[in-house]
Amino acid sequence: MEQLRWGTPDQLRRLLCELVSWRSMTLTEGERTFPSKVQAKLQELHYFQKNPDYLGLHEADLGRRFLTGLYKCEAKSKETIVLLSHFDTVNTEEYGDLEEYAYHPEELTKYLLKRIDELHGDAQNDLTSGEYLFGRGTMDMKMGLAMHMSLLEKATVEKWPINLLLLTVPDEEVNSSGMRAAVTKLLELKEKHELSYKLFLNGEPVFTQEPGDRSFYIYSGSIGKIMPSALFYGKETHVGEPLSGITAPYIASFLTQRMEWNFSLQEKEMGEATPLPVTLQQKDLKVEYSVQTPYRSSALYNVFLMKRNAEEIIGIFEKVAIDAASACNQAYKEVCLKQSAEPVGEVRVLRYDDLQTYAIRKFGETYVEEIKAEVQENTNWDDREKALRIADSLMIECQELAPAIVLLFAPPYYPAVNSSDDDLIKTCVQYIREKGMEKYNLPVKQVHYFNGISDLSYVNYQDEEEGWTAFKANTPVWGSSYTIPFDAMKQLRAPVLNVGPFGKDAHKRTERLHMKSAFEEVPSLVEDMIKMIAISSTQCI
Repeated sequence: MEQLRWGTPDQLRRLLCELVSWRSMTLTEGERTFPSKVQAKLQELHYFQKNPDYLGLHEADLGRRFLTGLYKCEAKSKETIVLLSHFDTVNTEEYGDLEEYAYHPEELTKYLLKRIDELHGDAQNDLTSGEYLFGRGTMDMKMGLAMHMSLLEKATVEKWPINLLLLTVPDEEVNSSGMRAAVTKLLELKEKHELSYKLFLNGEPVFTQEPGDRSFYIYSGSIGKIMPSALFYGKETHVGEPLSGITAPYIASFLTQRMEWNFSLQEKEMGEATPLPVTLQQKDLKVEYSVQTPYRSSALYNVFLMKRNAEEIIGIFEKVAIDAASACNQAYKEVCLKQSAEPVGEVRVLRYDDLQTYAIRKFGETYVEEIKAEVQENTNWDDREKALRIADSLMIECQELAPAIVLLFAPPYYPAVNSSDDDLIKTCVQYIREKGMEKYNLPVKQVHYFNGISDLSYVNYQDEEEGWTAFKANTPVWGSSYTIPFDAMKQLRAPVLNVGPFGKDAHKRTERLHMKSAFEEVPSLVEDMIKMIAISSTQCI
């Protein structure tokens, strides 16, 4: 039998450190080159030397690619488990003068021991315990990829009676363009190799539910995220005549106050609750300083989802905005009355879809598309900025609608997904609970929605009422720089599960991975679970 390269805890640790050393921050050259390096590692395996066509690099966007590696079992079974991970990381500037070591876990951990006083108490305890490995990407989520590579290798050597499809993608940390591009490829591979997707298994790490939490969780779903956003368009004036206009920041203050921590936008399901909405960005669109009052500004609001879709969210958002506009108009009128000034008008609320329809009626569709294309040409703006700037450009041409609050969506959109009621997931959860106690005396708890957002959002999509069409209609960059393959996602019908290693402080200087969890416990539990699924699938044939 072929000797395993990544079969022991020490080998897995070395593999992880190598993966982490390949810098792959989102939107960098390292992210673009990373998947070809993983491909080269997998090409060392005897199985892929015999079956080179089962390894593939596929285009995502901006020169980035995702990788697939297929193991087809000799039993000719169609049953397939997809092993899902992402390889991009957030940046490392918070490491300061230790930034050069952020991608070298062994060295970083040693250096931090010499500067332990710089860390907070919990991180100090974990560092001195010798149980954790520090570094960018150790937890989120290159350990998940390392584990999947190890499982894929074992399957090829031991000839497991079930197919495994490894999928690792870029850009999870920003727009999930890698996973969105991978959806159609998953359907192509399904048809080409006659696969039946049994389970989408992610390896995102365990996130603590509260400070000091040391529980081990597995996740039978993934929380959703959407960004209802607003363009505030007032009436300009000179600061010496403030009541001859109305400022965008004044209008925005009424909506932002009502959106922050708004309970009507919180969901509760299965004993779990989404975090309350907050403002992710609020800014003036005025480029330079002048004594002209700021009459255009914008805000992005973060809303988490469990059951709701885009149509439901914009409905609630619209009600909140109408209430905000009403309060704004009332307060503004009272000021004007005290100052014997004539109001410049009442703030109205309209959806982006309504604004676009109005602009098309006024100028024609060709002119509106030219405006949108001009915004898209600005390579310094990301999709969020472009979405707001398109709405702004249309409002500049339709100023008779001002003062106004224009409601829209800005990317990204992560639909919520949940498989808690699926029979296979119930079996897997119970199996891991029992095995966790039996092998490691490890209490395992189930969480119904992974609270870190994940690429699982783009599989097993279920929305019979097509609530996503409200997102399409009210996202200015839809169809140009941003799309979601909703129809294809509906065809990827298989339950989802996330089982990953325990770690702490993702996206922080103290990001760290619990080594026993990562190199011993979780890989063993996932391997046992896959073999259990394989045996049960074989018995059903």
